[in-house]
Amino acid sequence: MEQNLLSYSKKEKKYYLISMVGQNILYGIFINTYTYFLQFTILIPALSVGIIVGASRIFDAFNDPVMGFIVDKTNSKWGKCRPYLLIAPALIFIVTVLCFLAPFGIYTQTKYTTLAVVWAAVTYVLWGIAYTIGDIPLWGITSLMTEDDNARNNLLASARIIAVVGMTLGYIVQPIALAIGDIISNEAIGFLIIASAFALLGFILFQFAGLKVKEQIKPAPASGGAFDAFKVMWRNKPFRQVLLSGVLGSPKMLITVVALPLMTYYFASKNFVSVIIYMGLIGIGLFVGQYIAIGLTPKLLKKFSKRNLFVYSNLLAVIPSILIFVLYLISPTNMISPLNIGLLAICFTFVGIGLGIPIVLMSVMIADCVDYQEYMTGERPDGVFFAGQSFIAKLQAAVATFLAGIGYAAVGFSDKAIEEVNNYIAAGGIPRTNPDYQPYMMILFLLITLPAAAGYLLSVIPMWNYALDTKEHNKILQELNKRRHNQEDSLSM
Repeated sequence: MEQNLLSYSKKEKKYYLISMVGQNILYGIFINTYTYFLQFTILIPALSVGIIVGASRIFDAFNDPVMGFIVDKTNSKWGKCRPYLLIAPALIFIVTVLCFLAPFGIYTQTKYTTLAVVWAAVTYVLWGIAYTIGDIPLWGITSLMTEDDNARNNLLASARIIAVVGMTLGYIVQPIALAIGDIISNEAIGFLIIASAFALLGFILFQFAGLKVKEQIKPAPASGGAFDAFKVMWRNKPFRQVLLSGVLGSPKMLITVVALPLMTYYFASKNFVSVIIYMGLIGIGLFVGQYIAIGLTPKLLKKFSKRNLFVYSNLLAVIPSILIFVLYLISPTNMISPLNIGLLAICFTFVGIGLGIPIVLMSVMIADCVDYQEYMTGERPDGVFFAGQSFIAKLQAAVATFLAGIGYAAVGFSDKAIEEVNNYIAAGGIPRTNPDYQPYMMILFLLITLPAAAGYLLSVIPMWNYALDTKEHNKILQELNKRRHNQEDSLSM
């Protein structure tokens, strides 16, 4: 007999995706803009920024499973995930403003102080904690919104598209901040103004999931202590493979750290209009590639196994990443020619596809691992396993930022050198044409290409023999739904 599967309504899906936009506007402001702000606006040394961000992210990453355990232990009248979705948006908004509030009385625009470094480190940790409180329940609730595997895959794919939209909005904070900074002659305050405005928008939109989305599935009870969360994740073989793949693939996330400095210094010479133009000409390929890939993933999953789709989409991005650096080596001072711009846009489109498909698959595979865990043990640790997704993202960001800091420091593109380049630009200079600044321009191209190519290759290794293929998961999900409905029927008798 065909099972009548519980699932979300169209309105609930709409509200969930609105909330996802808001959350990722907040995420985009921070992940795309804040490291630029620290290093290139208030001139904290590159290696110090790498250490601050790397150490904070690593701490926060290991804090995620603890938060996942707390979510799994929650049993309230609002559900397991919703209570945290009601409080997290306000927390993230407040700490985001605090992060950019530091200029007042702590440092000037051209000289950082020890107190500024301390402020950055403390607020970075606080932001990560606040974000974790909302991020894990926001993704975790997807596995509680529906019993239908196709509906869940479509919801996760839609969520990933919307997440990219929100992050893209986060990217435009930086050029607007540069424009405001030009007007008021203070770039740091320009960042504070526009980051606070966008954070307010993100806060308003993020609230809808907590207010409007319902948990359809009654979660299986969780047992054990906080430390058991780590053991549960590691003992689940398919999840362990996903986790290792994400960690090994960390270098490919350098593009999220270095893209803004590359556009700002090499292509635009800090002209805010040019930053937007070149983001449109070159960055559009990256975003379009991701949108196409994310949107097509649910359809591709009907024809290809998750393992094959994951492996070959990663491999697809390797050669385009290398080609970008080859193009730079051929024409280091003239990457703005129409031919090079066109070739870069094509290469970035394939890179975007190579990023987009695995992003969706990682969420889908983690949801599958939750099903596998419930099938094997009778417990459903949604919070713990989606904490693993957050763990991977934060560890990737930590590694990528630390690698970027090492790269910048290796060629001397740090505090005093950045101030010198900024002054050169203010006097009408173009850094990409100055031989003295070629090492700085080279490192920007190198960081987003060769290490990224290595990251795509490394991420494939743990997934080559993925333990939970699509057919096996389908059998597991059918059995789980049968168990749930039989249990409901027995209780109603």
